[in-house]
Amino acid sequence: MNIYDQLDVLDFAVVGIYLLVLIAIGAWISIRNKRPADENYFLAGNSLNWTSIGFNMWGTNVGPSMLIASASIGYTTGIVAGNFSWYAFIFIFLLAVVFAPRYLGARVQTLPEFMGKRFGDSTQNILAWYTIVTVLLSWLSLTLFAGGILIKQILNLPMWLSVVILLLIAGFFTMAGGLKTIAYTNVIQMVLLIIVSFALMWVGLEKVGGVSGIIEKTPSNYWNLFMPSDDANYPWVAILLGYPIMGVWFWCTDQSMVQSVLGAKNIKQGQLGANFTGWLKIIDVPLFILPGIMCFILFPDLSNPDEAYMTMVTELFPTGMKGLVMAVLIAALVSTIDSALNALSTVFTMDIFVKKFQPDASQKKIVKVGHMVTVSGAILSIFITMAIDSIKGLNLFDVFQSVLGFIAPPMSVVFLFGVLWKKTTTKAANIILIFGTLLSLLIGVLYLWVFPNDPNSAVKIWPHFLLLSFYIFVFLSIMIVIISKLDKQSNPYLSTLNYTKAKLSPKVKFLWITLITVMICLYLFFNGNY
Repeated sequence: MNIYDQLDVLDFAVVGIYLLVLIAIGAWISIRNKRPADENYFLAGNSLNWTSIGFNMWGTNVGPSMLIASASIGYTTGIVAGNFSWYAFIFIFLLAVVFAPRYLGARVQTLPEFMGKRFGDSTQNILAWYTIVTVLLSWLSLTLFAGGILIKQILNLPMWLSVVILLLIAGFFTMAGGLKTIAYTNVIQMVLLIIVSFALMWVGLEKVGGVSGIIEKTPSNYWNLFMPSDDANYPWVAILLGYPIMGVWFWCTDQSMVQSVLGAKNIKQGQLGANFTGWLKIIDVPLFILPGIMCFILFPDLSNPDEAYMTMVTELFPTGMKGLVMAVLIAALVSTIDSALNALSTVFTMDIFVKKFQPDASQKKIVKVGHMVTVSGAILSIFITMAIDSIKGLNLFDVFQSVLGFIAPPMSVVFLFGVLWKKTTTKAANIILIFGTLLSLLIGVLYLWVFPNDPNSAVKIWPHFLLLSFYIFVFLSIMIVIISKLDKQSNPYLSTLNYTKAKLSPKVKFLWITLITVMICLYLFFNGNY
């Protein structure tokens, strides 16, 4: 099915008009509110309440990349991928009761700064480089990859050209409206994305005959969250052991996700905001995975499951509405790409260039270096995206999760032990961050490119990528304990942190108990069809 042939001139006109309107709104707001940058712009003056925190965390997590990838995996396997949304409540709870009190108690702006207070400047410097690597891989290249697939489907172009077009649009956004374009229009993107996804779900349900129709027309295992241990795609053991490694890193230690909690008015608002995020994650399955399952019923012969979402859009929505959906997806993708490029530039310029090389650099010099880093990051991301595109035997969702699975172990180990075990030493943390990152990336390269599993072979040379992530985590955990035991040097940075245990208010406690109860019920309900 050629998606390009399903689109009309009106659809492309809607895309163009939508993007121009967004740029105009952003430029107008940027000019109207033009003022010297101050600290509150970045810190939000520690003024965020629970609703802002919840929506910001959820909005950072979801988006077009997740939508396209989730519909793809829903098409092929059902709701098992819902574990990556619903299982997350445990680690969001961990953020609320274990990590957030320590972050806020230390009064830090960034997580590298927190680890700098815990272990010293050397650890903070290493984490700055680690952040650059993760931004390049997880936020920039993976988003470009998903966006490239979308543009390729819409315009029938090769991947490299699709990626270049996305980067050019992102640059155009920045020049026309600056970063305020992203800040002020991102809310519009998320609201429209939710509306569009609900509309697609509603139309799809009518086409397949309602809830009873979708259940009758799909295999029973499409409604299991935990699959048998011999399942080829997502055995329950891999999810149970492997996802927590990714969950701790993503929800508790990734700067992009935790930033909203760092800007909370107080610990109670931070804990309520995290709880709200957990409730919002419940709707990921109906919004993002269910359209893929409905596509499996309506269009069972798709040659590429990654086209599931756009196939539903082009086949079920009228002309004009198709263009609006495409415009929302493209603009939201551009927002993520722009934000990733900005984060990359900020971390390198401020945490590495200014701090290590030119502490007295002029503002003009800083801006110039930032621009150079932005261009360099964009060019480098093209090559990384093309490398990701060459991965064989995995669908879009599995590519996303496997790449994240190989990034996560070192950070999860260092933060868990750094926060929970006071005897963890600076030397141990630094060795894990350097050696562990190199080891994880090396195994990831071998797994994804050099010796990939043959999808057509019954014999697999590698375990599931989630299990690999777990094995790396266990190995690095043993290493950090041994090194800390052998390292007799004292750690003078520990006393600078606030390790007061979190006290949950009655309201926070009630809401978390309620959410945990609901999640347990959902897991029991969706695991009875073996």
